Amino acid sequence: MENVDLNEVLIHAARKGEIPVIEELLKQGVSIEAKDAKGYTPLIIACYNNQLETVRFLLDNGADINGADFGGNTALMGVCFKGYTDIAQLLIDRDANLNQMHGNGGTALMFAAMFGRNDMLKQLLDAGADKTLTDVRGLTAYDIAAQQGNEGAFAILNQ
Repeated sequence: MENVDLNEVLIHAARKGEIPVIEELLKQGVSIEAKDAKGYTPLIIACYNNQLETVRFLLDNGADINGADFGGNTALMGVCFKGYTDIAQLLIDRDANLNQMHGNGGTALMFAAMFGRNDMLKQLLDAGADKTLTDVRGLTAYDIAAQQGNEGAFAILNQ
């Protein structure tokens, strides 16, 4: 039998929302902060794959809510890219850093603006996200929305 990488098993279980498997792996000593080849943690993977209950379980068991992949992307950034407002609200309620920047200075708010997730723009702003932050190019969320032709974001960001 070949060696099984339990970190990869944990990442896969997070992707599929297999909480009993995750629970067993954690009991066996696998780190809740295990990373795959791109630096994705189980929490980032669960968020990205819309696994709300798995996200809740991982947070309840000590997952780093602001942990980032090798590019600096967080779980909150991932859900803003995908548009999962329920998971975003859970992360917000658990005090995720709304203004954390990835390697290019982008924030969750910028992801929401870029990908037309206007409901998330409002959600993040209501929670206190800073719309004045700029990325490495000097662009704000408003500038990014303008680049994308996201007119709905203009009204939200101009409130």
